[in-house]
Amino acid sequence: MEFVSLQSMNHDYLSQLNDQQLEAVVNFQGPTLVIAGAGSGKTRVLTYRIAHLLANNIPPHKILALTFTNKAATEMRERIAALVGSKRAKHLWMGTFHSIFARILRIESERLNYTPDFTIYDTQDSQNLIKLIVKERKLHPQLYKPNLIYSRISRAKNNLITPAIYTSQKELIEYDRLNSVGEIYLIYKIYQERLRISNAMDFDDLLLNMNILLRDNSDLLAKYQNRFDYILVDEYQDTNYSQYRIIRMLSAKHRNICVVGDDAQSIYAFRGARIENIFNFQNDYPDLKIIKLEQNYRSTQNIVNAANHLIAHNTRQLPKTVFSQKEPGELIRLITAQTDTDEGFRVVQQIEEDLLNHNLSYRDIAILYRINAQSRIFEEVLRRKNIPYKIWGGTAFYQRKEIKDALAYFKLTVNHYDDQALLRVINYPARGIGDTTLAKIEQVALANNAPIWTVITSIELEKQGINRKTLEAIHAFYEMIQNFRALESQSDAYSCAIEILRKSGMLQDLEADKTNEGISRYQNIEELLRGINDFALKYREENQTIGRLSAYLEEVSLLTEADTEKAENVISLMTVHASKGLEFPSVYIVGLEEQLFPSQLSMSTPESIEEERRLFYVAITRAQKLLTLSWARHRTLHGGFGVRTESRFIDEIPAHFLSETGDNLIGTKISLNGYTFNTNNLASFESQKTRSGNQQTTERKQQYKGNFSIQSSLQRGQKVLHPVFGPGTVVAFESLGVNSKARIRFNDTERVLLLRFAKLQIL
Repeated sequence: MEFVSLQSMNHDYLSQLNDQQLEAVVNFQGPTLVIAGAGSGKTRVLTYRIAHLLANNIPPHKILALTFTNKAATEMRERIAALVGSKRAKHLWMGTFHSIFARILRIESERLNYTPDFTIYDTQDSQNLIKLIVKERKLHPQLYKPNLIYSRISRAKNNLITPAIYTSQKELIEYDRLNSVGEIYLIYKIYQERLRISNAMDFDDLLLNMNILLRDNSDLLAKYQNRFDYILVDEYQDTNYSQYRIIRMLSAKHRNICVVGDDAQSIYAFRGARIENIFNFQNDYPDLKIIKLEQNYRSTQNIVNAANHLIAHNTRQLPKTVFSQKEPGELIRLITAQTDTDEGFRVVQQIEEDLLNHNLSYRDIAILYRINAQSRIFEEVLRRKNIPYKIWGGTAFYQRKEIKDALAYFKLTVNHYDDQALLRVINYPARGIGDTTLAKIEQVALANNAPIWTVITSIELEKQGINRKTLEAIHAFYEMIQNFRALESQSDAYSCAIEILRKSGMLQDLEADKTNEGISRYQNIEELLRGINDFALKYREENQTIGRLSAYLEEVSLLTEADTEKAENVISLMTVHASKGLEFPSVYIVGLEEQLFPSQLSMSTPESIEEERRLFYVAITRAQKLLTLSWARHRTLHGGFGVRTESRFIDEIPAHFLSETGDNLIGTKISLNGYTFNTNNLASFESQKTRSGNQQTTERKQQYKGNFSIQSSLQRGQKVLHPVFGPGTVVAFESLGVNSKARIRFNDTERVLLLRFAKLQIL
């Protein structure tokens, strides 16, 4: 095919690409695997490849581009619009797997016995439904936790296992630690039945039902194979089996499939992602082109080279050599702390120095950790230093109670059969429809295998002994929602939403609460309404018609956490998993100890260790200029305070890329929770390391010398601080000498501690 230039551009856009990027953009026929190293410009390649397809007269509606976040899809669409114009870009089938497949499922909903206005349940909605089923079956709530059952069901769906075949899967039966696969199966079966009765799907259903739709309807498979001549997939290493099967089916006819990914950044196995999908792509398409994007435009040479040496320890990987032509940059700093509290102070002290010495803003800095529990100490220190920060992965905006309440009203307006939405708002604000009445309503619905909406004004309900006043309240609620539905059909999303919130009484209820929490909840609703108004204005501008509430719900129900985070001038605290796709001038990776990073739960097999190493690789490659690693010799973890060992991953980085800071805070005073203590009182250790190039031998000697100065200076009544139990008072001594013990009162509890291992600080 002869390549042509984009008519709308006054310069040669292809000249903006390096040789490998150019190859990936212009060779768009047939199957292509683009192996994209960290920071190598994969978004640019995807964007320009789509623009180049359009330049070669491929109609935009014939192009399907699948991403994992709406944020990524929006960014790509905006870049393409800048290249070819928004009129052409808006006709692309571009979005997340879930949003694209939800769109198709609404079009073809009758084939699956759904209506086009089906509700999409988020995780909380699904877990609430499972909790209800567990209660109905009188199962032990601690054994059958909703999050545990939900993860079982999600795992099954992502492997295309329906309830009908669940019990025949040996893998799932062995995985089920409850040893009661019959109950899991029944909960799954009932859960799916309730979803269908409620005209609802969960996130995993969007993939499962898309598979079923294409598998069972050859005419529809042919329709969408003919619709999409070119298919592009971002982050292919993160696809699960369900997504893999859909892509295979849709691309089977034209075989113009381009997948972009990096096996070294495959970190979502716990969500069902299969790294085998990218490893086996060549087996699926033996005639494919393989193009490697190996130049990193994000990070300094030291950071890139350190990451390369680390990931080289993985045996399963697609070969590539990532390089940087940026400046060598500073060495990677390694902080060795005595305790996790000490680590918090050292890291924040280094951050303060970086803010001054490197002309950084707060937003330029991120602290990454393996598990959420690690954030506490850094939060405490940052608060004491008056340094602004934000925890990523906290309570998301759309998960706040008042927002969930408002959305429930909207969902029920659009889909009357949504039981979870109805139960949430039928008595909010209070209408005199109590728990006893609700239980009777649910019993009638359950007995008739029907949605609650169809029974709340039925004759059957009147037979349940519900008093006249309550029945009138139920009927008034029914009429109100019916009126909302009529309003929704003829007004835009904003006009409808504000009317629903007013007439339901929600706005008045929130406005009446003048506490700080009440004011905050009201402000959140105002923010929600601003967002709905923005949606309505944008929809009218782009589509020349009103954007109804149903269209708004379709968009908002598919937002991910990454789509709702807002950029602020604060230090970012987040897990490494949450950092995927982000970058910062300065990154701190903390808690680098065995059984923490790598995680204790991921050390049973070589494959799980390799995934942990890929996770660390992702963390390293978030950094642009400065990278700091830290670990603590002692840490409170899993309920106990103990000796820690430096992570193996630190040893896998050659010494000449590292600059070790040592115990540079010894002898200084630090404060926490109102108590001041001297770091001379921290346990003293010796550590000696010998490293040589890529072949490293590390000898560790960690000998506790004992802190006899603390032991000898302690007296009855002495105020002390323990790293686990907090502040306390010495009550008595039970023995002296090397094995001396003291009885110490912490709040209302007395404990006998062996002093040479107690790690006490004198206050």
